[in-house]
Amino acid sequence: MQPLVVIIFGGSGDLTKRKLMPSLYMLFKREELPEHFAILSIARTSFTNEEYRKHIREHLRKYTKTEEFNTEYADNFLKSVYHETLDPSSEDAYPALKKRLDELDNTIDNPGNYLYYLATPPVLYETIPLLLQKAGLNRPTEKKPGFKRIIVEKPFGHDLESARHLDHIYTSIFDENQIFRIDHFLGKETVQNILALRFANVVLEPLWNRNYIHHIEITAVEDMGVEQRGGFYDQTGALKDMVQSHLLQVLAVCAMEPPVSFDADSFRNEIVKVYQSLKPMTPKEIRSQVVRGQYTASDAGKKHFSAYRQEEKVDPHSRTETYVAMQVNISNWRWDGVPFYIRTGKQMPTQVSEIVIHFKQTPHIMFSSLTHCPHPNRMIIRLNPNEGVVFTLSMKIPGSGFNMGEVPVEFTYDSLGGVPTGDAYAHLLEDCIQGETTLFTRSDAVEASWRFLDPILQLWAQDPKIPLYGYPAGSWGPGAADRIIREEGTWTNPCKNLTKTNLYCEL
Repeated sequence: MQPLVVIIFGGSGDLTKRKLMPSLYMLFKREELPEHFAILSIARTSFTNEEYRKHIREHLRKYTKTEEFNTEYADNFLKSVYHETLDPSSEDAYPALKKRLDELDNTIDNPGNYLYYLATPPVLYETIPLLLQKAGLNRPTEKKPGFKRIIVEKPFGHDLESARHLDHIYTSIFDENQIFRIDHFLGKETVQNILALRFANVVLEPLWNRNYIHHIEITAVEDMGVEQRGGFYDQTGALKDMVQSHLLQVLAVCAMEPPVSFDADSFRNEIVKVYQSLKPMTPKEIRSQVVRGQYTASDAGKKHFSAYRQEEKVDPHSRTETYVAMQVNISNWRWDGVPFYIRTGKQMPTQVSEIVIHFKQTPHIMFSSLTHCPHPNRMIIRLNPNEGVVFTLSMKIPGSGFNMGEVPVEFTYDSLGGVPTGDAYAHLLEDCIQGETTLFTRSDAVEASWRFLDPILQLWAQDPKIPLYGYPAGSWGPGAADRIIREEGTWTNPCKNLTKTNLYCEL
């Protein structure tokens, strides 16, 4: 691989220390970074190189798996990590950035291969690319012919209009193949394995449609609050933070048609078709099919949980949602009539991301007169924690009589004997380095997702009578969310204590 400089705007921030640096360290340890590389942190926080390396070293030990952290590897990795104290919002800072990049290029014999990562608040997503352009750092030049790529974290815009505006800026400064809109959910092994499950197994793909599937649940919840992100979160909320990016992406992977081949254009074409098939909601449907909530103070066990409005930098009268549950429908041949139920929330009983495929009941229930009649089959695809897949089958319970029980057929990546699932950020960073865009969101997909969600945001803003339900921190959300799924039964709530041995376990 050619030499490379990774420039992280927001190098002193939470994302950098928790995710980016540990992921880059893992790539280094696995020899998946170029032999000659440099990582340059850009932030207003003042550090010398040695101070910054010490700072990152502490967080590498904290956020890297114990079995993966190695002192010698960490020290060698950190020799290539540098810090520059600059204000990324100031045009005056970019000549100094350009000079520092020239120095690093000379040190590692780099032809100008730059990977920019915007680990900053979204308010800088517009500013930084414009200033890179003014400094001549956005395109290859005769002296620096290497590639220039930029990675942008979600949310990409805060509504349809802002997303279009932001996209216009980026596509006027960079080519589409230079822009990597990152969603770490698509870097998860199990999300990608959905494609293998569907398209590499002849017994599954014929069942993956409205003829055999009754409904689908997609859940992504956390057992924590907003922590130090109160200022950002209060301007964002669960719908923009999680639904627009993560949950709609997972839904699209579940619902997409088989690509002609597994390349960037074919894969992303099918993703966009799903977004374009999302059935728009009328105001009446929004009121009945979307529930929002906000966590309130509670005491669970020996622990006290503060209310969202008591969090640091949160408006004490905030109407920002920390929970969303909604029914989504897809208007196409494969999925017409199959509801998708998605939900996300903070301060839930556990942290879990999973998809539950509920298959239809058998057409003739010959066992209906029995005390325990069979349940419809389900497939649970666990994205986090303990990635894996469970398929439930109805079997006769041993003994006299003919009673039926539900038996799980289970696979987890841990069962492969230590084969690592890998880190989602590490996987996606490696793709960026190689210029592989398949698992990154294209601009038309971003626009289509906002087009679907914009009416919800607008109605919430226009009608203050639409309820924002409170729910006790540590619970499964507002009771009003149950009415969305009542016709199909109840939400699938996993165990509070998920371990390697209880992938299939419900409350």
